Amino acid sequence: MKNIELVTSVEVKTYDELTPQEAQLVELARRSTRRSYAPYSHFHVGAAILLDNGEIVQGSNQENVAFPSGTCAERTACFYAGSTYPDAKFKMIAVAARDVTEDFVMQPVPPCGACRQSLLQYETLAGHDVPVLLAGRNEVYRLPSVKSLLPLSFTNF
Repeated sequence: MKNIELVTSVEVKTYDELTPQEAQLVELARRSTRRSYAPYSHFHVGAAILLDNGEIVQGSNQENVAFPSGTCAERTACFYAGSTYPDAKFKMIAVAARDVTEDFVMQPVPPCGACRQSLLQYETLAGHDVPVLLAGRNEVYRLPSVKSLLPLSFTNF
């Protein structure tokens, strides 16, 4: 038998430790939570993606009574980016979430599996690592790439 050890490096930063570009992206992800439509889960998620053309696209989760017809914030943003700026490559992604108390969650929330795979496809198309910022109430997790969220991934397409 052989074991494979998977290790993911996560930087934990306070908001004061973010670069100006990171801070802007996190702030836009946090603002995007206000455009979420979450009447069932009451869990509001926002995402912001910086593209290599300088544009920043945003998305929020959109629920639907015909579950699972809604979509997550991350996929809303990445599919909007892909359809609006088809030649632009992803540079960085930020995700934030608010809970039923309307306050930002204490611990940063990572994307679901479907969003991880969708984001990974755009990272693969970009041809380089795309850092991920996961924003909590008081701190931000910075991961070096989307792939670090999905180490045993499917990238052959």
